[in-house]
Amino acid sequence: MAGETVLTVIGNLTTDPELRFTPSGAAVANFTVASTPRVLDRASGEWRDGDPMFLRCSLWKQAAENLAESLTRGTRVIVQGRLKQRSFETKEGEKRTVVAAGNPEPPF
Repeated sequence: MAGETVLTVIGNLTTDPELRFTPSGAAVANFTVASTPRVLDRASGEWRDGDPMFLRCSLWKQAAENLAESLTRGTRVIVQGRLKQRSFETKEGEKRTVVAAGNPEPPF
């Protein structure tokens, strides 16, 4: 993963992972992780929840099947992977950009 943006996120699955297969038969699991930072309010000395971040993720091949079979909504997870940005146009002609985390396919 040299030269790529790699990140680690700790959070909870917002839904059960969605497992699908490509036309060539490769498994792909898509899921969303919600990560909410805790911040210390120095004035009151109490911890408060910050703004949640929702990160769309994908996982490939056997790891995708394992994820889909073993994890469900609400499960606490640690996700590490590369961050990718892509742009596309909706059916209505609106331009959109999304950022998602994914685990790269093994290099073999």
